[in-house]
Amino acid sequence: MRKAPWTYSSISGRLHTHERDGNNDKHPGRRGIAPAIPWAGALMGIRRILMKGNEALAEGAVAAGCRAFFGYPITPQNEIPEYMSTRMPEVGGVFIQSESEIAAINMVYGASACGVRAMTSSSSPGISLKQEGLSFLAAAQLPAVVVNVQRGGPGLGNISASQADYFQATRGGGHGDYRMLVYAPSTVQEAFDLAVMAFDKADQYRNPVMILSDGVLGQMMEPVRLKSPAPKRFDKSWALTGCKGRGANVVRSLYMGDGELERVNRALEKKYRQMAAKDTLYESYMAEDAEVVVAAYGIAARIAKSAVAEARGKGAKAGLIRPVTLYPFPDKPFSDAVLSGAVKKFLTVEMNMGQMVDDVRLAVCGRAPVEFYGRPGGGIPKPGEILKVILKALG
Repeated sequence: MRKAPWTYSSISGRLHTHERDGNNDKHPGRRGIAPAIPWAGALMGIRRILMKGNEALAEGAVAAGCRAFFGYPITPQNEIPEYMSTRMPEVGGVFIQSESEIAAINMVYGASACGVRAMTSSSSPGISLKQEGLSFLAAAQLPAVVVNVQRGGPGLGNISASQADYFQATRGGGHGDYRMLVYAPSTVQEAFDLAVMAFDKADQYRNPVMILSDGVLGQMMEPVRLKSPAPKRFDKSWALTGCKGRGANVVRSLYMGDGELERVNRALEKKYRQMAAKDTLYESYMAEDAEVVVAAYGIAARIAKSAVAEARGKGAKAGLIRPVTLYPFPDKPFSDAVLSGAVKKFLTVEMNMGQMVDDVRLAVCGRAPVEFYGRPGGGIPKPGEILKVILKALG
């Protein structure tokens, strides 16, 4: 498979992508937003800089050309709006602390309709309030990036890290037949890189894209290599930029004509099938000859990787498959692992009561047992816990 357009480095891991060329630079006359990042540009001579995951994600958005941010405070994502409140004025963008999460997502709708790269962020219950707006964005075919730094739930829950919003993110969350690309970073560097990718994919598909982070990744600090991406140009002739010299554009999600809404839904579904065919990303770690394959994403995958390495040190044949896109879900590596004949069991590790495990079971399609280990409500598994479950599965 072709190397992904963003960097992933690991001593023993490999990153895979099904993504094909989405660069529309070959089309003359198409316009986009060229990044203008004086502060980050001054740091390009520095090999690496120490940043929080939330800050790196925000800087990735700026590097991608985000010029409008609308948000509302909630822990543990508060560093994102705080960071953007400084960076947006520096690059000629707009920052608004809205009066509510509902207001923020509708401000994103307005900015995106005008052709601006726009983003909002929140944490779990705040994302719940944005669901109607996400459905409207998808129906109107407007690009946008939405970040969820997950916290414990349900309800107000707590401010500890969680992965309990997987269903909400990958099944649409709001009303109607709509889907979003969902990216799950597991390092601070990936938070930067996937933010850049998210804006390009949002414009390519004219669809909202979600980055599903968590409270650990958002708050932890790691070295980040800041990169200035080559600007990509996308057709935004649909945008509401004033109709002098051209016909009027209309951005809407209400379709009352006979059969009109069904045709719109079928067009959207075609777009989602293209995402599934071209844009799945995953990492495979020691999975080629593994008898037990652990499936995990985000911060849980980092913990699971330590457990897999320790299991290998004890002579146990364990491996890891880490989905980077949660939607579309990367079925192929799980199917390939079954066909290899080595796998006896799959073990899904999540910081919830069991959500991604459903997609793993669908990918495996009954050809091997799929077990689950989870910590809900802000509980974070330790490598030793996962190691015990791996060894038990092999026993």
